[in-house]
Amino acid sequence: MKQDFPRDKTYGLMAVIRRKSPMVEKGPEDTLASWPHLLVMEVLALLAIGLLLLLISVFINAPLREVANPDVTENPAKAPWYFMNLQELLLHMNPSLAGVIIPSILILFLMAIPYLDRHLGDVGVWFAGRRGKAIALRTTLYTTLALVGLILFDEYIRVRSLIGRPEIVPGWIIPIVTILGLSLGLYGLVRPLRPSTRELVIAYFTGFIVTYFVLTIVGLFLRGLGMHLTLPWELPPGALSF
Repeated sequence: MKQDFPRDKTYGLMAVIRRKSPMVEKGPEDTLASWPHLLVMEVLALLAIGLLLLLISVFINAPLREVANPDVTENPAKAPWYFMNLQELLLHMNPSLAGVIIPSILILFLMAIPYLDRHLGDVGVWFAGRRGKAIALRTTLYTTLALVGLILFDEYIRVRSLIGRPEIVPGWIIPIVTILGLSLGLYGLVRPLRPSTRELVIAYFTGFIVTYFVLTIVGLFLRGLGMHLTLPWELPPGALSF
């Protein structure tokens, strides 16, 4: 017997598979389509930010400094704020290590995250649950205290104790050993929580973010003449890079 199918049907159900996702067992009533709901909100946010920037530019002056003199280097000479973390690294190790090798390793690590964490559970969940939040908090405290201690040590002790040593010692060996030691220390800190691969990635990614912000704040607000540590209210004119 010949069976007629609707001519306007252009699709068919091939298979049904089980898949873990945040949207499993959640009907359309709990969601909104990206068009037009999300796009409208994004356009409104864009217009609001544009209006705010326009009002700021109209009512608040941005005073210009004197014309730049290529024969005179400013002291301190600071990079733009978004590169201050990199400039801060340059103060503590060899420029090739701080400016090329470490950023390249970090970029490769960020690119590798989707391949390291292939678990489909908790997709779209901040910190992947309660244990992830605890790991992120531990990492934040650990990284902040370690960086502050290392910056103080490098400023007041290491410089004097390593005068006359070969460049490879303060520029390469000490920074590499310190970075590896801190990385292993972070693993030892979160290991009692029995982290999954995703939670371990969260720990190291949190360490990266905290390092970025701490080095940026130190470079912006605590570096004075000769890029030495200086209290914010004692910074010379022009020491802020914004």
